[in-house]
Amino acid sequence: QVQLVESGGGLVQAAGSLRLSCAASGSTFSSYAMGWFRQAPGNEREFVSGISRSGSSTYYADSVKGRFTISRDSTRNTVYLQMNSLKPEDSAVYYCAAAFTRRSAYVELVEREYDYWGQGTQVTVSS
Repeated sequence: QVQLVESGGGLVQAAGSLRLSCAASGSTFSSYAMGWFRQAPGNEREFVSGISRSGSSTYYADSVKGRFTISRDSTRNTVYLQMNSLKPEDSAVYYCAAAFTRRSAYVELVEREYDYWGQGTQVTVSS
């Protein structure tokens, strides 16, 4: 079992920045690839970014590439999403998720392959 708790969401003006954190507990953090997803009202949940167990591989949705950066700190069992140059269309509830994998450099892109989810944190970007 893995428990995930997101934090860092809030209200920010367009072009501003936020850093989301996701603290993991309950199991071996290094056994999991991690990902960030988001869901805006009326939309399906979508993949934003993922990072491998080792942290050596990352992947970004085209909509956030060049603006968002995912990272993980194994000493703190935490994964981060640094969001810069925010746009109103980035407004959504952001979810952290963990996917068990034996492959250290693998980034999981498929939502249904994630095993554990956080409760979400709201990000609102005003224009």
